[in-house]
Amino acid sequence: MMYRLIADAAMVVHFLFLAYLTLGGFLALRWPRAIWAHLAVAAWGVMSIVTGVECPLTLVEDWGRRQAGLAGLTPSGFVDHYIEGVIYPEEHTNLVRLGVASLVVGSWFGYLWRRRHRDFSRA
Repeated sequence: MMYRLIADAAMVVHFLFLAYLTLGGFLALRWPRAIWAHLAVAAWGVMSIVTGVECPLTLVEDWGRRQAGLAGLTPSGFVDHYIEGVIYPEEHTNLVRLGVASLVVGSWFGYLWRRRHRDFSRA
């Protein structure tokens, strides 16, 4: 039972991580210090796509599932198991990545615009 809870907790944290990756930059519009955490999360996301490095959350979930006697994640990992082919068709992966990147970059431009606008209004 404990291993199943570990696997499920890792899955939930992974989904939260991906949600923060996608939309977290918009939190910096309200809480400017959040931009630093979002930059780190975005850097990890880019690195994992470019290099193929496996996410520690995927490893923890897979381990927990196997220890609980469940089937492990697919060899291609968390995204392929839960998202690609489930939420959107696999052939649209690059389009989805472009959409996420657009949201991230758009949130950063909004952050920079707001910060610059705020600095000018104080002068």
